[in-house]
Amino acid sequence: MSKNKFLLGVHVSISGGVHLAVERAAALGCTTFQIFPSNPRGWRQKTHPPEDVERFKLGVTRAGLEPFFVHMPYLPNLAAPDDELYEKSAAALTEAVETTASLGGRYLVTHLGSHRGAGVELGRERAAAAIRRAVEATPRAGVTVLMENSAGKSNQVGTTFTELTALYKIIGKRSRRRVGLCVDTCHAHAMGYDLAAGGDGLERILAEIDGFIGVDNIRLLHLNDAKAAAGGGLDRHAHIGRGTIGREGFRRLINHRTLRDLPMVLETPQEGDWDPKNVRTVKRLREERGVAP
Repeated sequence: MSKNKFLLGVHVSISGGVHLAVERAAALGCTTFQIFPSNPRGWRQKTHPPEDVERFKLGVTRAGLEPFFVHMPYLPNLAAPDDELYEKSAAALTEAVETTASLGGRYLVTHLGSHRGAGVELGRERAAAAIRRAVEATPRAGVTVLMENSAGKSNQVGTTFTELTALYKIIGKRSRRRVGLCVDTCHAHAMGYDLAAGGDGLERILAEIDGFIGVDNIRLLHLNDAKAAAGGGLDRHAHIGRGTIGREGFRRLINHRTLRDLPMVLETPQEGDWDPKNVRTVKRLREERGVAP
């Protein structure tokens, strides 16, 4: 990770060809970006034509957009108690690791899913086993799987960073060398880690992670304001500075000495011309940092 360049990006579409995602990110003034490898609400993995993949790789290098991030689709549930759904989900994770590697990527972000009432311990074991399987099945991929924290909806796995620490432990020492964290600000705020000005959520997050995983294993921040109050458990993203985290909460977060050199990707609502507005807002908050904590 660069300590000189502010790594800020947006989740962009691959519509029309994966290579076009690079053009979209560059047009927004990004220095990193995130994509889905295929339809985010489908199971079928998209096969990208070799010429598009080469154009994608060349575009990433020329635009200086490394590292970039690939995000798992929504349907796989790594914590599913149902064997058929679980096997399908675990296979999808392994395939996504391979797709990420084929694009020249180093990071794949995944939600952990829901235990659907079967119990958090079972869900945690299932998710850990799926990640371990994907890593062991792709020894040459060089892709790190990033576990994303969830917002606290009933039966979700990975809602707290203490729980993510527990899951990280059972993945196993050998496999977790290729496992890290993606911290989503809206999800954390919704779960009760108050990230607004005056809240103690940021300190709690870092303390829980540093207790075992280590803050060095945070590889990505998803920057999303929240429509609902802290602790509400609602995964409702808002534009930066327009939600309950607020401008001051983000100013503090993106300039924190532990986080400021990390890649940051916006997943704010897709509405009109809000992507460039959100990018500009974050850049201004970076410049207005004052005294960073």
